Amino acid sequence: MRGLTPVLLVPSLSPAAIAAQTPRSLFGIPLDGQAGPYGLGAPLQILILLTALTLLPAIVVSVTPFLRITIVLHFLRQALGTQSTPSNQVLIGLALFLTLLIMQPVTTQIYTSAWQPLERNEITAADAWERAVAPLKTFLLRFAREKDIRLILEISRVPPPRTPADLDLRVLAPAYILSELRTGFQIGAVLFLPFLIIDLIAASVTLSVGMVQLPPVMISAPFKILLFVLVDGWNLVVGSLVKSFYGG
Repeated sequence: MRGLTPVLLVPSLSPAAIAAQTPRSLFGIPLDGQAGPYGLGAPLQILILLTALTLLPAIVVSVTPFLRITIVLHFLRQALGTQSTPSNQVLIGLALFLTLLIMQPVTTQIYTSAWQPLERNEITAADAWERAVAPLKTFLLRFAREKDIRLILEISRVPPPRTPADLDLRVLAPAYILSELRTGFQIGAVLFLPFLIIDLIAASVTLSVGMVQLPPVMISAPFKILLFVLVDGWNLVVGSLVKSFYGG
Protein backbone atom coordinates (compact mmCIF):
# COMPACT_ATOMS: atom_id res chain seq x y z
CA MET A 1 0.00 0.00 0.00
CA ARG A 2 2.86 2.37 -0.77
CA GLY A 3 0.86 4.51 -3.16
CA LEU A 4 -1.80 5.42 -0.64
CA THR A 5 -1.54 8.63 1.31
CA PRO A 6 -1.71 8.06 5.09
CA VAL A 7 -4.97 9.22 6.58
CA LEU A 8 -5.34 10.56 10.11
CA LEU A 9 -8.28 8.97 11.79
CA VAL A 10 -10.05 11.49 14.06
CA PRO A 11 -12.57 9.97 16.45
CA SER A 12 -15.99 11.41 15.86
CA LEU A 13 -18.01 12.52 18.82
CA SER A 14 -21.69 12.00 19.02
CA PRO A 15 -24.00 14.88 19.97
CA ALA A 16 -24.59 13.21 23.33
CA ALA A 17 -20.85 13.04 24.01
CA ILE A 18 -20.40 16.70 23.00
CA ALA A 19 -23.25 17.71 25.31
CA ALA A 20 -21.70 15.69 28.12
CA GLN A 21 -18.37 17.53 27.73
CA THR A 22 -20.00 20.97 27.57
CA PRO A 23 -20.06 22.75 30.96
CA ARG A 24 -23.60 23.11 32.19
CA SER A 25 -22.96 25.89 34.67
CA LEU A 26 -20.89 29.04 34.99
CA PHE A 27 -20.09 30.27 38.52
CA GLY A 28 -22.83 27.97 39.76
CA ILE A 29 -25.44 29.38 37.32
CA PRO A 30 -26.97 26.75 34.97
CA LEU A 31 -26.45 27.49 31.30
CA ASP A 32 -29.30 25.29 30.12
CA GLY A 33 -31.97 27.65 31.45
CA GLN A 34 -33.08 25.28 34.19
CA ALA A 35 -33.71 26.30 37.77
CA GLY A 36 -30.94 26.11 40.30
CA PRO A 37 -30.80 23.99 43.46
CA TYR A 38 -33.10 26.44 45.29
CA GLY A 39 -35.66 26.72 42.53
CA LEU A 40 -34.25 30.03 41.27
CA GLY A 41 -34.10 30.68 37.57
CA ALA A 42 -30.93 31.70 35.75
CA PRO A 43 -31.88 35.42 35.44
CA LEU A 44 -32.56 35.68 39.17
CA GLN A 45 -29.33 33.89 39.99
CA ILE A 46 -27.40 36.26 37.73
CA LEU A 47 -29.04 39.20 39.52
CA ILE A 48 -28.01 37.79 42.90
CA LEU A 49 -24.46 37.22 41.64
CA LEU A 50 -24.15 40.79 40.32
CA THR A 51 -25.49 42.12 43.62
CA ALA A 52 -22.88 40.11 45.50
CA LEU A 53 -20.14 41.43 43.21
CA THR A 54 -21.06 45.00 44.17
CA LEU A 55 -20.02 44.17 47.73
CA LEU A 56 -16.64 42.86 46.60
CA PRO A 57 -14.87 46.28 46.62
CA ALA A 58 -16.04 46.95 50.17
CA ILE A 59 -14.78 43.52 51.24
CA VAL A 60 -11.39 44.05 49.60
CA VAL A 61 -11.01 47.51 51.14
CA SER A 62 -12.09 46.64 54.67
CA VAL A 63 -11.26 43.02 55.58
CA THR A 64 -7.93 42.60 53.81
CA PRO A 65 -4.42 44.05 54.27
CA PHE A 66 -5.46 46.70 51.76
CA LEU A 67 -6.74 48.83 54.66
CA ARG A 68 -3.46 49.04 56.56
CA ILE A 69 -1.34 49.42 53.43
CA THR A 70 -3.33 52.35 52.05
CA ILE A 71 -3.27 54.17 55.39
CA VAL A 72 0.50 53.79 55.73
CA LEU A 73 1.15 54.88 52.14
CA HIS A 74 -1.08 57.93 52.61
CA PHE A 75 0.80 58.93 55.77
CA LEU A 76 4.09 58.41 53.97
CA ARG A 77 3.10 60.72 51.12
CA GLN A 78 1.94 63.37 53.58
CA ALA A 79 5.19 63.09 55.54
CA LEU A 80 7.25 63.53 52.39
CA GLY A 81 5.22 66.62 51.48
CA THR A 82 5.08 65.67 47.79
CA GLN A 83 1.37 66.57 47.54
CA SER A 84 0.02 64.23 44.84
CA THR A 85 3.20 62.30 43.99
CA PRO A 86 2.88 59.33 43.81
CA SER A 87 -0.67 59.67 42.54
CA ASN A 88 -3.63 57.97 44.15
CA GLN A 89 -3.83 55.49 41.28
CA VAL A 90 -0.23 54.39 41.85
CA LEU A 91 -0.69 54.00 45.60
CA ILE A 92 -3.96 52.10 45.16
CA GLY A 93 -2.37 49.83 42.55
CA LEU A 94 0.61 49.10 44.79
CA ALA A 95 -1.69 48.39 47.75
CA LEU A 96 -3.88 46.12 45.62
CA PHE A 97 -1.01 43.99 44.33
CA LEU A 98 0.50 43.70 47.81
CA THR A 99 -2.91 42.65 49.11
CA LEU A 100 -3.19 39.95 46.44
CA LEU A 101 0.28 38.72 47.40
CA ILE A 102 -0.51 38.53 51.09
CA MET A 103 -3.98 37.03 50.66
CA GLN A 104 -2.93 34.41 48.12
CA PRO A 105 -2.76 31.50 50.64
CA VAL A 106 -6.20 32.39 51.99
CA THR A 107 -7.81 32.73 48.56
CA THR A 108 -6.21 29.49 47.38
CA GLN A 109 -7.58 27.63 50.39
CA ILE A 110 -11.05 29.10 49.83
CA TYR A 111 -10.96 28.14 46.15
CA THR A 112 -9.85 24.55 46.71
CA SER A 113 -11.99 23.77 49.75
CA ALA A 114 -15.19 25.67 48.90
CA TRP A 115 -15.46 26.85 45.30
CA GLN A 116 -14.27 23.74 43.45
CA PRO A 117 -16.55 21.31 45.36
CA LEU A 118 -19.46 23.70 44.80
CA GLU A 119 -18.76 23.80 41.06
CA ARG A 120 -18.76 19.98 41.00
CA ASN A 121 -22.06 19.95 42.91
CA GLU A 122 -20.43 17.94 45.71
CA ILE A 123 -21.57 20.33 48.45
CA THR A 124 -24.38 22.80 48.91
CA ALA A 125 -24.06 26.57 48.92
CA ALA A 126 -24.40 26.63 52.71
CA ASP A 127 -21.54 24.15 53.11
CA ALA A 128 -19.43 26.16 50.65
CA TRP A 129 -20.06 29.32 52.67
CA GLU A 130 -18.96 27.62 55.88
CA ARG A 131 -15.80 26.32 54.24
CA ALA A 132 -15.01 29.70 52.70
CA VAL A 133 -15.52 31.65 55.93
CA ALA A 134 -13.21 29.43 58.00
CA PRO A 135 -9.88 30.52 56.39
CA LEU A 136 -11.00 34.17 56.37
CA LYS A 137 -11.90 34.02 60.07
CA THR A 138 -8.51 32.48 60.84
CA PHE A 139 -6.80 35.36 59.05
CA LEU A 140 -8.90 38.03 60.78
CA LEU A 141 -8.30 36.48 64.21
CA ARG A 142 -4.54 36.89 63.77
CA PHE A 143 -4.79 40.69 63.62
CA ALA A 144 -8.00 41.58 65.48
CA ARG A 145 -7.26 42.77 69.00
CA GLU A 146 -9.09 41.22 71.92
CA LYS A 147 -10.10 44.69 73.14
CA ASP A 148 -11.77 45.51 69.81
CA ILE A 149 -13.52 42.14 69.70
CA ARG A 150 -14.86 42.72 73.21
CA LEU A 151 -16.13 46.16 72.18
CA ILE A 152 -18.01 44.77 69.16
CA LEU A 153 -19.49 42.01 71.31
CA GLU A 154 -20.76 44.61 73.78
CA ILE A 155 -22.19 46.80 71.02
CA SER A 156 -23.94 43.93 69.24
CA ARG A 157 -24.99 42.34 72.56
CA VAL A 158 -23.84 38.95 71.39
CA PRO A 159 -22.89 36.45 74.11
CA PRO A 160 -19.14 35.72 74.18
CA PRO A 161 -18.27 32.46 72.40
CA ARG A 162 -16.50 29.61 74.11
CA THR A 163 -13.52 29.70 71.73
CA PRO A 164 -12.20 32.37 69.33
CA ALA A 165 -13.03 30.08 66.41
CA ASP A 166 -16.73 30.37 67.30
CA LEU A 167 -16.75 34.13 66.72
CA ASP A 168 -19.18 35.27 64.07
CA LEU A 169 -17.90 37.07 61.00
CA ARG A 170 -20.12 40.07 61.77
CA VAL A 171 -18.09 40.52 64.97
CA LEU A 172 -14.68 39.75 63.54
CA ALA A 173 -14.94 42.06 60.52
CA PRO A 174 -15.50 45.37 62.40
CA ALA A 175 -13.03 44.34 65.11
CA TYR A 176 -10.40 43.69 62.43
CA ILE A 177 -11.11 47.08 60.83
CA LEU A 178 -10.65 48.87 64.16
CA SER A 179 -7.42 47.01 64.85
CA GLU A 180 -6.03 47.76 61.40
CA LEU A 181 -6.91 51.45 61.72
CA ARG A 182 -5.00 51.62 64.99
CA THR A 183 -2.01 49.76 63.55
CA GLY A 184 -1.96 51.90 60.41
CA PHE A 185 -2.01 55.13 62.41
CA GLN A 186 0.78 53.85 64.65
CA ILE A 187 3.00 53.06 61.67
CA GLY A 188 2.11 56.40 60.08
CA ALA A 189 3.10 58.29 63.24
CA VAL A 190 6.46 56.52 63.31
CA LEU A 191 7.04 57.40 59.65
CA PHE A 192 6.22 61.05 60.35
CA LEU A 193 8.87 61.53 63.06
CA PRO A 194 12.11 61.73 61.00
CA PHE A 195 10.50 63.99 58.41
CA LEU A 196 9.05 66.17 61.14
CA ILE A 197 12.53 66.67 62.55
CA ILE A 198 13.74 67.85 59.14
CA ASP A 199 10.81 70.28 58.94
CA LEU A 200 11.66 71.69 62.37
CA ILE A 201 15.33 72.14 61.46
CA ALA A 202 14.42 73.86 58.19
CA ALA A 203 11.95 76.15 59.95
CA SER A 204 14.54 77.08 62.61
CA VAL A 205 17.19 77.86 60.01
CA THR A 206 14.91 80.01 57.87
CA LEU A 207 13.71 82.00 60.86
CA SER A 208 17.23 82.49 62.22
CA VAL A 209 18.52 83.93 58.93
CA GLY A 210 15.39 86.03 58.40
CA MET A 211 14.07 84.20 55.32
CA VAL A 212 10.44 84.70 56.26
CA GLN A 213 9.31 85.08 52.65
CA LEU A 214 10.40 81.53 51.75
CA PRO A 215 8.20 78.79 53.24
CA PRO A 216 10.20 76.23 55.25
CA VAL A 217 8.35 73.41 53.46
CA MET A 218 10.01 74.34 50.18
CA ILE A 219 13.43 74.07 51.77
CA SER A 220 12.81 70.85 53.67
CA ALA A 221 11.11 68.96 50.81
CA PRO A 222 14.30 68.24 48.80
CA PHE A 223 16.12 67.08 51.94
CA LYS A 224 13.25 64.76 52.90
CA ILE A 225 13.11 63.24 49.43
CA LEU A 226 16.89 62.86 49.39
CA LEU A 227 16.86 61.15 52.80
CA PHE A 228 14.06 58.83 51.70
CA VAL A 229 15.94 57.85 48.53
CA LEU A 230 19.28 57.34 50.29
CA VAL A 231 17.83 54.91 52.84
CA ASP A 232 15.88 53.07 50.08
CA GLY A 233 12.63 54.05 51.75
CA TRP A 234 10.22 52.25 49.43
CA ASN A 235 11.98 48.94 50.00
CA LEU A 236 11.97 49.45 53.76
CA VAL A 237 8.33 50.53 53.99
CA VAL A 238 6.91 47.86 51.68
CA GLY A 239 9.10 45.14 53.15
CA SER A 240 8.10 46.04 56.70
CA LEU A 241 4.41 46.15 55.78
CA VAL A 242 4.42 42.73 54.13
CA LYS A 243 6.51 41.15 56.90
CA SER A 244 4.15 42.57 59.53
CA PHE A 245 1.35 40.40 58.11
CA TYR A 246 3.42 37.26 57.82
CA GLY A 247 4.76 37.75 61.30
CA GLY A 248 1.37 38.58 62.84
